[in-house]
Amino acid sequence: MTKENKTILTNLALESLKSKHPSFPINAIPVPKYTDKTANGLTKCVIDFLNLSGHQAERISSMGRMIDKRKKSTDVLGRERIIGSLTYIKGTSTNGTADISSIINGKSVKIEIKIGKDRQSEAQKKYQQATEKAGGIYLITTNFDEFMEQYKKLRAGTKLYNGFEIPETTIIHTSMEKRPFRIVCTVSSKIQFLDTGEFHYITTNQMKHYL
Repeated sequence: MTKENKTILTNLALESLKSKHPSFPINAIPVPKYTDKTANGLTKCVIDFLNLSGHQAERISSMGRMIDKRKKSTDVLGRERIIGSLTYIKGTSTNGTADISSIINGKSVKIEIKIGKDRQSEAQKKYQQATEKAGGIYLITTNFDEFMEQYKKLRAGTKLYNGFEIPETTIIHTSMEKRPFRIVCTVSSKIQFLDTGEFHYITTNQMKHYL
């Protein structure tokens, strides 16, 4: 992933850790490490980014699970043996379900993670069709940079700040120079500058001035 996107994600995670542990010295808070080189790594990047940005996202596991019905018994001669077996319980999720289920700006967004040569199965294609037919959004993401571009397009022109719609290219004048930013939290009036990943608090009046 690019340095810019990694900085944005890392700073979001650090900001969350600081708020959860306000008494911790800053240098005692470990810097979160992210990678999009593996399916699990990319899934974590996407889920953390969405949840830390005020959206909702969760991983959907289609895997079943093993139930261990084995027991150890001892015969009259004191010999131990294992009786019973492992039983596989099929998963209850919909066949072909996406890896991530999320809500972004009130929209249902399903995100399928694909790394390397991994491709959609027929069941996943049918799930995509069903999602889109129902009015949902289905994304196929192969790396974090691609996801960030998908995210920007998804949110373009619909950012909300205390009830106001904010264009993607909005620039606000703070104590620093005018710089492009994105909304991080509508409740605490927090923004994040896109060029450095730094956070800043602004007032509703400041925002109104630039709408």
